[in-house]
Amino acid sequence: VVIIGAGTVAEYAARTAIGLGAEVKVFDNHIYKLRRLKEQMAEPNLYTSTIDNTTLGDALMRADVSIGALRGEKGRTPFMVSEDTIAQMKPNSVIIDVSIDQGGCFETSEVTNHIEPTFRKYDIIHYCVPNIASRVARTATVAISNIFTPLLIQLADLGSIDEMIS
Repeated sequence: VVIIGAGTVAEYAARTAIGLGAEVKVFDNHIYKLRRLKEQMAEPNLYTSTIDNTTLGDALMRADVSIGALRGEKGRTPFMVSEDTIAQMKPNSVIIDVSIDQGGCFETSEVTNHIEPTFRKYDIIHYCVPNIASRVARTATVAISNIFTPLLIQLADLGSIDEMIS
């Protein structure tokens, strides 16, 4: 499994893949995110690397599953994987572009939906549904509540946003 990005989505995708027995390679250009991921997971089946076209391309050629989990820092997520590279991937491999909300990080990504979630291009299965969390709305809501409730309680205890910030 190749994961492009080393944030929260990447971490939980990596945990799930490793739990299923996969070897996982995570690529990102933020060294601190890669280091954090490596330290938190402490898994021998987790490889991390900065993004360079040769290493990423080689990993994609061997991958069964590729997950795009980058967030664009200024608007649109940049394409990290060219159409030429995708055309050379293993037949029937899968691309899951979680970054599709911001344009996607695979050049062949096109927005799909929950009714028709996949399409094939170059014999690669693409899943590019934006806002995947909407499929599990209750779980997503509970997760968001768990994040924001302590902050709101702290805000109430302090009396104002200004007090919370300072």
